Amino acid sequence: MRPMRPALWIKFGNWSAQHRRFDPPKFDRSTTPHRPTESAVALPKTLTSQERVHRMFERQDHDRVPRHDTFWWETIERWRGEGLEDGQNGALAELESDFHCLCWNWPAPWPGREELIEEDERTRIIIDQFGQKARYWKGRSGTPEHLGWACQSSDDWHGSIRRQFLETPLHVQIDEVAKAFDRARAQNQWTYLSGAESFEMTRKLMGDEVTLIAMATEPEWIIDVSKVHTDLLIRDYQAILDAGIQPDGLFIYGDMAFNHATMCSPAMYRQLIWPDHKRLADFAHENGMKMIYHTDGNINGVLDLYIEAGFDCVQPLEAKAGMDVRALAPKLGDRLALFGNVDVMVMATNDLSHIEAELVAKLKAGMATRGYAYHSDHSIPPSVSWQTYRSLIRLLDQHGNYH
Repeated sequence: MRPMRPALWIKFGNWSAQHRRFDPPKFDRSTTPHRPTESAVALPKTLTSQERVHRMFERQDHDRVPRHDTFWWETIERWRGEGLEDGQNGALAELESDFHCLCWNWPAPWPGREELIEEDERTRIIIDQFGQKARYWKGRSGTPEHLGWACQSSDDWHGSIRRQFLETPLHVQIDEVAKAFDRARAQNQWTYLSGAESFEMTRKLMGDEVTLIAMATEPEWIIDVSKVHTDLLIRDYQAILDAGIQPDGLFIYGDMAFNHATMCSPAMYRQLIWPDHKRLADFAHENGMKMIYHTDGNINGVLDLYIEAGFDCVQPLEAKAGMDVRALAPKLGDRLALFGNVDVMVMATNDLSHIEAELVAKLKAGMATRGYAYHSDHSIPPSVSWQTYRSLIRLLDQHGNYH
C-alpha cells in the first residue's frame, strides 16, 4: 500500500472539538461556477479531505478531484488474494477516499428480525425486519429471489404495520456514531449520515408490483408510507445532531430508476415521493449539511426535480443506463454536483488504455465545473483485478489534479 501524501494545509474554517463541529468558510456563490475565482487565501498544495469536498460543493478552487468508491464483497475477496491488505478499508485508503460514513439508517417495523424459514447447501430463505420473505445466496452477493411481503394492502399498513413503525426506538446507535465521527475527524475526512429514502422503503416493504400499482390506484397510501418513513429518518438524524455530532452531509440511497427511465413518471414522483425528498434536503440545509442522493438507472427525466428539491449532488450516474457527465456537466454542473459515471464495464476489461480513455473523458467534463467527484458508476465488480484498480488510482493521480 502506498503511503498517503503529506497534507500541506493551512487553517480553513473553524473546528470545535467540544461540539464535534467544523464550520466551513462562507463562499460567494454569485460568481460564475464555470470560472472559479481566486480563493480568499492562497490554496495549499494539498487540502484535507473535508476542505476539498467543501470546496467542490461550492465550485471553489481545490487541489484534486474528491474520491470515493464502493466494492462488491467478492471483489474484496479477490483482491485479498492479489495483495490487498485490510479489506475494504485498505482499498479506500489506497484510493485516498475523502468521504467517511458515520452510520446507515433504514427504519424497519421489526428491527433485528431474521427468521430462518428454510435452507439448503447454496441458499437460505428468511423473513427479515421488513416482513419480506426472500431467498439469499450463501457466501456470495446477488439479487435475492423475492417470495413475499407482509404488507400487501393498505389494510395491512393501517391495520398494524404503520403502528409498528411508529413504536420503534431509534434505529441508530449514538455512541457508535460519535466514535465513527471522531475517527473521521482525526483523518480530516468529510463525514455523512447515510440511509434509505422512502421510495426504496415502499419497495422493500411491499414489493415492486404492489408499490407501482398502488402509486396509480391508492396514492394516499404511498404518500403516508413515505411520510412515516421520512419522519423516522429525520427523528433519528436529529437525535445524532442533538448529541453534539455535526456531520458534513446526508448521503441518501434509493434506486428509483431502471436502464431507460424512472420507475414512475416524473409527475407521479413529484406528487408522491418528491415532497419527502425535499424535506430531507431542507433538513440537511437547515443543519449546515449538504445532500447527496444515490440512485441507479436513467434519471435524466427528473434531474430538474432533484434540483428543485434542493439536492446538492447525485451519484453514481450509471453509464450503462444512459447517464453521461459529458452531457450533464455543461447543462447542470453549476446547480448540481456530479459524483461518479466512470463505467465499471470498461474497468472490467482490465485494458488500461480503454480505462484511461474512459476516465480522462469523464474527468475532463466534470472538472470543468469544479463540482465533480470520482466514483465508479456502480460498485466495482470482481472481474476488475487489484492491479487494474491500483493502476486506475495512478491515473487519477495523473489526470485528476487541478494544479
